[in-house]
Amino acid sequence: MIQRLKYRLFRTALILKHQKHFNKLLESSKNPYLVQREVLFDILKENANTEFGTKHNFADIDSIETFRAVVPIQEFEDLRPYIEKELQTGTPSLTTEPAVYYNRTSGTTGKPKDIPLSENGLARTKSSTQLAAFVLAKQTNLLEGKIFAVGGPAEEDKSPTGVVIGSASGMLYRRQSRFVRSRYVLPTEIFEIADLRERYLAMAVYGLANASVSVMATANPSTFVRLHQVINEDLSLILEHLRNGTLPVNDISINAPKKRFRARRLEKLAERKGNLTYADIWPRLRGVLCWQGGSCGYALHSLKNLLPDRCKAYEFGYQSSEFRGSINIDPTVNLCLPTLQDNYFEFAKVAEWEDNSPEFLGLDELELGENYYVFVTTRDGLYRYHINDIVQATHRVNATPTIQFVQKGKGVTNITGEKLTEAQILESMRRLRFILGDDPPFFVVLADEANSKYLLCMETDADFDIADVLSHFDQSLAEQNIEYESKRKSDRLRPPELIRLPIGTGFNYRTRLVEDGQRDSQFKYMYLQYLSETLVPVPERTD
Repeated sequence: MIQRLKYRLFRTALILKHQKHFNKLLESSKNPYLVQREVLFDILKENANTEFGTKHNFADIDSIETFRAVVPIQEFEDLRPYIEKELQTGTPSLTTEPAVYYNRTSGTTGKPKDIPLSENGLARTKSSTQLAAFVLAKQTNLLEGKIFAVGGPAEEDKSPTGVVIGSASGMLYRRQSRFVRSRYVLPTEIFEIADLRERYLAMAVYGLANASVSVMATANPSTFVRLHQVINEDLSLILEHLRNGTLPVNDISINAPKKRFRARRLEKLAERKGNLTYADIWPRLRGVLCWQGGSCGYALHSLKNLLPDRCKAYEFGYQSSEFRGSINIDPTVNLCLPTLQDNYFEFAKVAEWEDNSPEFLGLDELELGENYYVFVTTRDGLYRYHINDIVQATHRVNATPTIQFVQKGKGVTNITGEKLTEAQILESMRRLRFILGDDPPFFVVLADEANSKYLLCMETDADFDIADVLSHFDQSLAEQNIEYESKRKSDRLRPPELIRLPIGTGFNYRTRLVEDGQRDSQFKYMYLQYLSETLVPVPERTD
């Protein structure tokens, strides 16, 4: 009864606070051109006297066409000198409003990327997160129970001037009211645990302690696939800590849950069934909130087999460490409306961008079903920023298209002109399920340029006909990619080769990249890479 009352208060508060904001978002979708133009010129006017604004003549820009002519497309490395100056001196170079927080993510050069956020930027991020929660509370029953949400560490470092650097999701988690935080299973301190295995074990102890979880939420569903593996690999250890009210972690000052009866019940269930599923652990689970596009769809398929029958997957929305790109305004069909009131969007068709002849388009100009690269201008200092993401325009809400993440722009390899995509690899692996029986815990396809072939590397000890697997894999790629088919027929591409990876390879690879700065909760496997560039440890081959 008390829990129901708390939920009603929580739901009512969300609706009262955010119904008006939701209505304004829908209203803005009726005329995306005017709304986007106003957003752009607000950003330019506010930041005209900054170092970046002065260099690029923001004060003289009088049209979208002029903006595109005088401000070139920006990679993070183009903006890094401005951000480094801000970090060192505290003097804003990209925006008039100073940064009060830096959202850290991994960079392509090995150095992390620190994305500046102003106080208003943090407020916008918090507001969009709460708006997404409002939609879930109003349109679904996902939030009736406890929320098992996985985020990042709120504080990892500080700038020389004392500004905190970390994960914005963790910072927002920490800033929630005590009442809102009481609805979450995991305390924020969990995300501060540096050792990845210890972090998963601590999450498992808290998760197994609470049977009333109704929704599990994180950006990438592979996090929950890995958590399930940890639970069953170390179940005895986890249950021992649950019985004793302790955590398998050193130097952490939080009270651990102590649930002896719950531990005993799960122990008996495991003895009877073997491995536990999420359906066993959280029988009231109604939904998984996560990314579903690109490589995440593959992990989500593996996760679905572990869930209660009535549990559904809901799209998290297009979001990155740099900015929040969309709000899921209708979770039943996953309509993700761009955040057109906060950010200015530009798009270029994939083929045009990759052929160095892009025509930049606004939100109002997108064609449904077409794939585009995204370029964003934010209120926190990213200008015409190339995030290297490909999205698809899927539906329309009034006059504004909704968008869905397809893949990272780097998910393409080319040995002899075939231009193979990660999406084609993922589709081929889906077609192999009837042979393999189940998804391998980890796989990666590597373009071996030296030998003109593709290597299908799978973490598996299963018994199957290798020739049959490779034949179907080869055929599937040929059916999806006519250039691959042509190159194979002419022997410019040799037949693919299968390489077995030891069990645990995927987790060890993930751990290494997380230790190098990637967010565990937002980690995306790149399932298509070049052999010459990959960090995946591939066994020695005889050829």
